[in-house]
Parts: sequence; C-alpha cells; structure tokens
Amino acid sequence: MLACDVKNFVVFTASEINGFDRKYITVKPAKAIRGNVLLCYENKAFFAKPGEQVPADHTNRWESLQIAQTFVGLGYEVDVIGETNEHFVPARNYSFFVGNRINFDRIAESLNQDCVKILHIDTAHWLFHNTGEHQRLLALQQRRKCTLRTRRSLQPNMAIENADYATILGNEFTISTYQYGNKPLYRVPISAPVQYPWPENKDFDASRRHFLWFGSGGFVHKGLDLVLEAFAEMPDYHLTVCGPIEKETDFKKAYHEELYKTNNIHTVGWIDVDSQQFKNISRRCIALIYPSCSEGQSGGVVTCLHAGLIPIISYESGVDVDGFGVILRSCSIDTIKNSVRMISSLTGNELQSRARKAWEYSRANHTRERFAEEYRKSISAILARLSHKERMVEETRSHFSQQTTPFSGTGI
Repeated sequence: MLACDVKNFVVFTASEINGFDRKYITVKPAKAIRGNVLLCYENKAFFAKPGEQVPADHTNRWESLQIAQTFVGLGYEVDVIGETNEHFVPARNYSFFVGNRINFDRIAESLNQDCVKILHIDTAHWLFHNTGEHQRLLALQQRRKCTLRTRRSLQPNMAIENADYATILGNEFTISTYQYGNKPLYRVPISAPVQYPWPENKDFDASRRHFLWFGSGGFVHKGLDLVLEAFAEMPDYHLTVCGPIEKETDFKKAYHEELYKTNNIHTVGWIDVDSQQFKNISRRCIALIYPSCSEGQSGGVVTCLHAGLIPIISYESGVDVDGFGVILRSCSIDTIKNSVRMISSLTGNELQSRARKAWEYSRANHTRERFAEEYRKSISAILARLSHKERMVEETRSHFSQQTTPFSGTGI
C-alpha cells in the first residue's frame, strides 16, 4: 500500500508539474522594453509545436495569443501563465496585469501597487451565471421529476472589484451584469476560429424545416433540454444535435428517448467545426436554435453565423442579431416552438436574405482581425486614459507648488 501511494504521488506530482497549469513563458518585443505585463489566461497555444495550428475548439486559444501580441507590439515584455495556475507568485514589478476571473483576486493582491489591473471578461457575472443555471435545473426538475448536476457553475470571485479596467466579450446584457462595479468597460467582439464561404446553391426551401442545436457542455445551461422537448412535440420539424453528449451521462439518461428514439431528432454528438461533416450539416439546416441562460458571447453562435445559419437565440447568448435573427422573448418551450414555426414559414427569398445578412454580419464583426483591431484600440484607450491622469497629477502638483509660499517665520 505504501509503495502504491508513493507511486501515485510521484505520477501525480510529475503530471502536475508538467501540466499547462504550471507552464510559464515570456514573450519579448523586438524593440526596447517599455515595461512588463503579466497575462494569466489560456496558455496552451503558446506551447504549440512549430507549424502546428492553434486549436479551433475554443476561441480563447488564439485570443490569448493576440492579447499577448498586442502588448508585445506596444513594447512590453509579457509573462504568460495558465489561468488555473494556483502556485504562481509575482517575483517582479508589472506595468499591467491581464487576466480573466480565475485567479484574478489572488494574483491582484500580490502585485506592486502601481500595477494596472485589466480584467478580461468572457462570461456574464458569476452571480447571474450561476443563478441562471440553477433556475434552469430547478425548472427541469419540476417538469421531468429528476435532478441533474450543475455543469457550468463559476467559482465566486471579486474580479471586477479588484480591476482598474476591463475588456468584455458580449452584448449589452453581458455588460449590464458588471456595470455595478463602476469600472471602465471596453467591448471587444469574440473571434471565430473558422470562416466559411457563402453556401452557393443552398436549397433554402428544402432546409426550412431543419434546425441545429450546437454547443459545448452544460446542456441544461445552454437550453438543449428545452429544445429537445419542443421538437419532440413538432414531428414535422427536424433537429440535429451537435455537442459532447457522452460527457453528461445524467442528461443523456434523462433525455434518452428524445436523443435516440425520436424520429425527427438526429443526435450527432461532438463535431469539429472545421470538418466537412459540420459544413454538410449547416448546409442542410436553416437555423441555429440556442436558448442559453447565460454567456459572455457565444462562440458557437458566431460559428453558425459564419456558416450562414439564421440565429434563434436568447438575449443572454451575448450576440447581437438585430435585422436577421430572432431573440427569444422567453426561453419557454412554447416560445421556442413558435419561433421555429415562424422562421419555417418565411419565403425562400426571405430565408436566404436573413441567412446572407447573418453571414455578412459575422464576417464584418467576428473575425480574428476584428478582435485584434478592437483589443488594440481598447488597450490604446486605457493607455491614453492613464497618460491623461498622469498629466493631471503633474499639473496639480505644479499649480500647488506655484501657489505655496515657503515658510520663513520663527518657530515657537
């Protein structure tokens, strides 16, 4: 038993030390160093092999690289650590600290006092986020008489309270959950790992009754339960489900009938967005339906916009779709059914027009180039604001020194 314990300890320790949580890398500018930046965010892409592509499974892989590159381009040396690195302790002074909610509080307390702390917001506030998921799970319990586990709960944090500034992925909904903190917020659009050409010769009349649910884990959080129940009551409309179903065994068990034994529901499971299979599915479907209860800005929604799908989404999905999509007034089963029927009833020309607008909107607003541009603008605006504050302080000191007459009397 002792030998087994020692072996497990050695294996665990080696795995932990060699894991991305412990990895650390410094990215240096080619020119003179202006200062140091600590970036605590997704770090896997920084250790990719030469020629290896950045993984397309999440937008934050590339976005973290770009955040670092933005500061390097401004002349800063950037130390990069993983967002879940609980062991890192700052050993030098930093001009800026950039991180998301994970570890932000702990690291912020250890920084030099003049370090400017920038929170990179990629979810709605944890109180809203967790409350939304619990409400969905409770509602499911009442409908289906079963309890499923939470999957997307966020750890409580005081990140916005400890930040000086914040960049934020999302729409006005996402912003509203942080405004109480009274910190300057700079909106940045989420990027997309893959762009697709416009689907020429798509048969919009043939696709009008085919819909897609596409998302990652946390199926109740993202409304898959509601969508399945809605389509189970609409046998004339088809639903394709793309997500890691096998990873949530309790959900799979609770919805086994809908997922695998309902003729108009087709469960694919996890899918690569860069695959021909995904392209074929998006060509066959007319719209994405995604009634999430809370997001920062959904990368899955943006991916489907790039694929030319009409969005039927919740306001809390964090993506603006005015003029071409449908924002669900509520995420009730009846509202979902009515929205599906409404989209399906449109003419072929109207369907094509909405799909084209969705595709054009995504290419204009949600690309890696646009993320880089808007993030650079945000950091430049923060730098300008800091420079203005410094000038105001200097002017105040100068004015005070000119107005003060040195004391020359005799003390008592």
